[in-house]
Amino acid sequence: MKTRQTLDTRFARETRFEVRPLTAAVPFRAAQETQLERLKDRLLRRQLDNAPDAELNAPIRRAANEAAAIAWTTQFPLLLLPELFEEKTRDARRQFEKQTQIRVRTHNLFAEAA
Repeated sequence: MKTRQTLDTRFARETRFEVRPLTAAVPFRAAQETQLERLKDRLLRRQLDNAPDAELNAPIRRAANEAAAIAWTTQFPLLLLPELFEEKTRDARRQFEKQTQIRVRTHNLFAEAA
C-alpha cells in the first residue's frame, strides 16, 4: 500500500533588486575592437613588406590573428598587441627557417640516394 506524504511548501520572502545595464561599456569595446584591427593591419603590413619569402606570408598572417585574439582577452589589448605580434612573428620565422633547413637536408639526402 502506498502512503501519502505532504510536503511543506513555504518559501522565504521574495528578494528584489534593481539591475542596470552597462551601456557605456559596449560602444567603448566596439571602438577598441576597431582600433585593434587597424593596429593589427598596420603591424601586419609592415611585417609582410619585410618578409623575404612569399611562403612566409601565411604564417605571419596566422601570427597576427593569434596575437590579436590573445590581446583581445586582456584588459589592455592595444598596449599588448605589438609585443605579442612581435613574439608570434619571431616564432613563425624561426619555424619557417627550421622547415626550410629540413627541406634542404631532405632534398640533399634524396639527391645522394639517387
